[in-house]
Amino acid sequence: MFKCFRLLLLFFLLTSCAPVAPPVAYAPYYIVTAAPDASATPTPFQPLSPGISSPIPVFTATLTPVPFSATPAPSPTPEATQFATLPPPPTLENAAVISILLLGSDLRSGASFRTDTIVVALVRPNEGQVSLISIPRDLWVEIPGIGPQRINTAYQSGEIYGYPGGGPGLLKDTLLNNLGIQIDHTALVDFDGFRKIINTLGGVDVPIACPYTDWHLIAPDLNAEDENNWALYTAGPGVLHMDGDLTLWYARSRKKSNDFDRGRRQQEVLRSLYGQFLRTQSLPRLPQLYADLNASVRTDFGLDDILAFAPLTLNLTNADIRSYYIAGEMVTPWTTPGGAAVLLPNPEAIQAMLAQAISPSPLQTERQMLKVEIQNGSANDGWDALAAERLNYAGYATSLFHADHRQHNVTLLYDLTADQDALRAASLLAVLGLEPAALVKVPGDGTLSYVLLLGNDYQPCFIPQNLTS
Repeated sequence: MFKCFRLLLLFFLLTSCAPVAPPVAYAPYYIVTAAPDASATPTPFQPLSPGISSPIPVFTATLTPVPFSATPAPSPTPEATQFATLPPPPTLENAAVISILLLGSDLRSGASFRTDTIVVALVRPNEGQVSLISIPRDLWVEIPGIGPQRINTAYQSGEIYGYPGGGPGLLKDTLLNNLGIQIDHTALVDFDGFRKIINTLGGVDVPIACPYTDWHLIAPDLNAEDENNWALYTAGPGVLHMDGDLTLWYARSRKKSNDFDRGRRQQEVLRSLYGQFLRTQSLPRLPQLYADLNASVRTDFGLDDILAFAPLTLNLTNADIRSYYIAGEMVTPWTTPGGAAVLLPNPEAIQAMLAQAISPSPLQTERQMLKVEIQNGSANDGWDALAAERLNYAGYATSLFHADHRQHNVTLLYDLTADQDALRAASLLAVLGLEPAALVKVPGDGTLSYVLLLGNDYQPCFIPQNLTS
């Protein structure tokens, strides 16, 4: 039962902290100055109310992928762009790949809500690998029976109009028709339950590689509508222990950044939660955790499904999780005639990313055969954890060990491998952002492949999208 619960918790964590992307040019760490604003982000599009006498879509129970194209009205930037759905990637039909649609929404706003967090988890039990594909909430897609709209409205429309399978059914068919992704299971979580889980776990230690400053409510019980109750707060770099409220702030705030940067932060939280749950003795808290989970997650993931996944969780680590984002060149910002800022999909770029995410990664398998030990010889506490996180994103398995002292000024990578392959070492240096001069070749005894000795010159901040193997 413990194995089953741990896997379901993994899906919950993935859903709670999944990254999303905004309708702006790709700039992972670009800071935009903004005044504190506790109100929700305005969204121009509103679905039809059941009380309005407008044509109500007529749905059928079974849909097949139907390519479509539409030409938006002219707009200053970008110019009118034609877009179309992608053909279904054939590898998604492989029975060895199990797809799970992970959704996040704030259910406190009432019965009607949007799924502003949309992530597809592709699980390959045979290889022991998981790919996470983050889908931006503002992606402009063709919703069956509705027409072109933001993808985050599909779930809501499915609930309002009684679509077969409700909200999950309509969103699944939207993904199938537009991205060719066949969904096997769905899970939706609310953020109140996420906060309860964090607090029940006793908080979480998050390795923050890139410092982040944003407006933060001074105390959780203060009136969020009063701007005087907000103050600027900076997190990182380093390892920061967070309770439920602080974790939600770090994973969701975007007043002084954007959703691409928020996606990076959510990935940090996601990996930290899963890693911490595997490292700590959480068994005494299982009754409360299970109760919180049941109250917070809507899922069709049954016990038999969980049992089928249980063996995977025994050895699954952060190095087995590959992260992908529909962002950058895969989307084009566009303003609809109604004034809504949305993202038009660029099919070729998205298809290339999906092909990589769906397939097993031989490079990831090769990298996990290496043993990389990290020693923090710098004066900065927690930088070994930051380096480990960076290497995990790239698919390297890591371990931490004490350095001889904490006064090293220069970061060095010791190559202890038998063949001391130059290309392999160069790849590792590139992941770490180190120059070739940082490599030191020394004889090894076979127990370790590389030793990374961190000095005060180490730069911990990195872009996860650049490290996907």
